[in-house]
Amino acid sequence: MHPTAIQRILGLLLATFSSTMLPPLAVSLVSGDGAHPAFAWAFGLLLVVGLLCWFPVRHHRRELRLRDGFIIVALFWAVLGTSGAVPLVLAHEPQLSITDALFESISGLTTTGATVLVGIDDLPVSILWYRQQLQWLGGMGIIVLAVAILPMLGIGGMQLYRAETPGPMKDSKMTPRITETAKALWYIYLGLTIACAAGYWLAGMSGFDAIAHSFSTVAIGGFSTHDASMGYFDSALIEAVAVVFMFLSGANFALHFLAWRRMSTNPYLGDPEFRAYFVGLAIVAVLTTASLYLTGTFEHFGSALHHGIFQAVSIGTTTGFTTAEYFAWPIFLPVLLIFSSFVGGCAGSTGGGLKVIRFLLLVKQGVREIQRLVHPNAQIPVKIGNKVLPERVIQAVWGFFAVYVASFSVMMLVLMATGLDQITAFSAVAACLNNLGPGLGEVGLNYAGINDFAKWVLALAMLLGRLEIFTLLVLLTPTFWRQ
Repeated sequence: MHPTAIQRILGLLLATFSSTMLPPLAVSLVSGDGAHPAFAWAFGLLLVVGLLCWFPVRHHRRELRLRDGFIIVALFWAVLGTSGAVPLVLAHEPQLSITDALFESISGLTTTGATVLVGIDDLPVSILWYRQQLQWLGGMGIIVLAVAILPMLGIGGMQLYRAETPGPMKDSKMTPRITETAKALWYIYLGLTIACAAGYWLAGMSGFDAIAHSFSTVAIGGFSTHDASMGYFDSALIEAVAVVFMFLSGANFALHFLAWRRMSTNPYLGDPEFRAYFVGLAIVAVLTTASLYLTGTFEHFGSALHHGIFQAVSIGTTTGFTTAEYFAWPIFLPVLLIFSSFVGGCAGSTGGGLKVIRFLLLVKQGVREIQRLVHPNAQIPVKIGNKVLPERVIQAVWGFFAVYVASFSVMMLVLMATGLDQITAFSAVAACLNNLGPGLGEVGLNYAGINDFAKWVLALAMLLGRLEIFTLLVLLTPTFWRQ
C-alpha cells in the first residue's frame, strides 16, 4: 500500500472536482439569483484543500496496487459527498443543515435521486443546475473520467477502473488500453446526453429544463427542476423521450460502443443480458398498464398506457422520475415497481440495483440446483448465451447477493429502531441501496420528514449501492490490511 500515492491522487482529484463549482457559479452570475458567493467560496476552499494534499507528495509517482484502488475509490466518494455539500451549506437558499446538505449531495453523486428539498420550483436557478450536474458527474463515475486523465500524470488506472465499474465481470475492457476505454465510455455518455437534451427541447421543454433533465436522465438519477418531477410537463411526448433514454442508459455501455463501431444492432440482439433487461421491463410495463386500466385508476387506456410504461421503465432502471404518485396506486403496483428496482439496469450501465446479469445468473443457478436434485451426479454448466461461466463468477454472484441481503436487513432494522414504520423503512432502504430515489410511505414524495440518524444510514446505503457493497465493505476486513 502506498499512502503517499493515495494522498497525491486524492489531492489531484479534489482539486479537479473544485472546477465543477464554476458552471453553477456562471449560471448564478448570469441569472442574478444571488447564490454565486456560495459557489465561489466552495471553489476556493476545495481547490486549496486539494492542492495542500497534493503539493507535499507531488513527486511520489508509483504504480497503484489493487488495494490502493479500493481505498482511493472509497475515500474519494466519501470526500466527494462531503465536498459536494459545501455550496449547499453555504447557500442562503435553500437553508439546509449539514445532515441534509450531505444527504442531498451524496444522493446526487450516487445518482440516487432521493431529496430532502421541498419547494424545488422556487430554488435559485444555479442550485437547480448544480443538483443536476452532480448527478451527471456521478452517472458514469468521476473515477472513470480520472482513469482517462491520470495515466498522463504517470499513474496507472486499471485498479481504479476495477473498483469503480459496476457488474460481476470487471476485467473486460472495450479497448486494449484502459485510458481509451474510459474515453470511449465518456464519449458515449456525452453523446447520449446531447441527444437526450435535443429530444427534450424538440418535445417542448425549455432549453434549461432540457439540459437539466438530460443530465439526470442519462445518469439514471431522477433529480428534477420541479417538485412534480416529469409530471410537471404533462406531456406524453416528453415522457416518450424520457423512456427511450432511460432505457438506453440502463443498458450496458459496452453494447453501445460495439453497436456504434459496427454500425449494427446485432450486439444488442445477441446479448442475453440485454434481452432479459428488455423482457423484464416489458413484463412490468404490461402488468402496470393493465392494472391501472382495470382498476379504473385512469379512465382512458391511453393514459394508463403511457403512465404504466413510463413508471415501469423509470423505476425498473432505477431512474426515479415520476409522472404521478405511484406510491398511492392500487393493489400490488407500488410493491411491484419497488421490487423491479432490485433487478435494476445492466452491468456496465449507469443504473443501480443488483444488475440484470446477476439476477439472470441467480435464476440459472437456481434452475441448476433443482436439476441436480434429480441428477445429483450430472455436470451441469451455467451458460450465458453460448459461454460457460467459471464457477468463480457464480460464487462471486452468490456472495454478493448474500452480503446485499444482509446489508439490506441490518439497515432496515436500524431504520425501524429509529421509529420509522415497516413500509417506510423497507422502501427507503430499497430506494437508496438500489440508487432509485422515491420510496413508499413517508418517503414517497421526499425524505425531508425522517430523522437525521435515518438520513445518515440511508446516505451510507447510497454509497454501498453505488460502489456495489464490496468496494466499501472490503475495507473493514482484516485480510485487506494484512501485508
